[in-house]
Amino acid sequence: MGFEVFDKRMAPLAKAPSITIQKKGIFSINRAAHKLIGEPETVELLFDKDAKIIAMKPSSESHAYNIRPQASSSENGQMILSASAFTQFYDVDTEVSRRYKPYEQDGMLCIDLRGPSVAVKGNRTKQKDPADDS
Repeated sequence: MGFEVFDKRMAPLAKAPSITIQKKGIFSINRAAHKLIGEPETVELLFDKDAKIIAMKPSSESHAYNIRPQASSSENGQMILSASAFTQFYDVDTEVSRRYKPYEQDGMLCIDLRGPSVAVKGNRTKQKDPADDS
């Protein structure tokens, strides 16, 4: 059998809800997670200091945070929420970008900061390989 060219557009997108808290306090929310709370355009951010849980509650209040598509033409891509003031105020560790599996509770999208997570490294954070210089 011969080789076939892989086109990343052929691969299905992840169906499981996920949220990545990036360095600088940007939340990257996949469509599955956004759908868990009805795909709101704005949310209030809440924090349980004792349990270390962040919650996003759909809201139209003036202090609500905007959720916007990462790319202007994206219908299936990531949603972005800029929350650096929130992460700084509550001392949420953003030293390393981390991906969490959120869950819905009482109409809110919740992230358990003590729960399982995966460190995420993008192309920009990869170290240059010294072997590349030869």
